[in-house]
Amino acid sequence: MICFICNKGETAQGTTSVLLEREDISLTIHNVPVLVCQICNEAYADEGVTASLLNEAEKMANDGIKVVSHDFALADKYPQPYS
Repeated sequence: MICFICNKGETAQGTTSVLLEREDISLTIHNVPVLVCQICNEAYADEGVTASLLNEAEKMANDGIKVVSHDFALADKYPQPYS
């Protein structure tokens, strides 16, 4: 797919870290499977990965967790986005 940001680069499978913040909560998740632009490095997560990230953040907020950093728990379920 052509990158929506630079309109030049092709995307390829890769991983990135995602930082989610809400009020005084900070959640960093590493090794999130995404498509990455080969020119500008913009990352695109598919719908399933995004839903998983948001669900995880909501669970942690409900559990009272304020700051956490960990690997993407469902990497096996989403190894190749957009395939």
